[in-house]
Amino acid sequence: MPLFAYLHVAVTTRLAELRRAGERGDSPVPTAVIIFGLVFVATIVTGLALSKARDWMNAIPNHTNPK
Repeated sequence: MPLFAYLHVAVTTRLAELRRAGERGDSPVPTAVIIFGLVFVATIVTGLALSKARDWMNAIPNHTNPK
């Protein structure tokens, strides 16, 4: 039973520390991971926009690419 009491106190103390640290604006996710996610999403959005633009231009009858 003392082991359970020790684990309970340790977990409760650690959770309280994490809650206090969260008030400072610190994030558990590193900034590099957030930036990578933003770049990944931006790449996908840009690719989709380029694909839609090409499809739209190819749908124009008698379309030729400028030289």
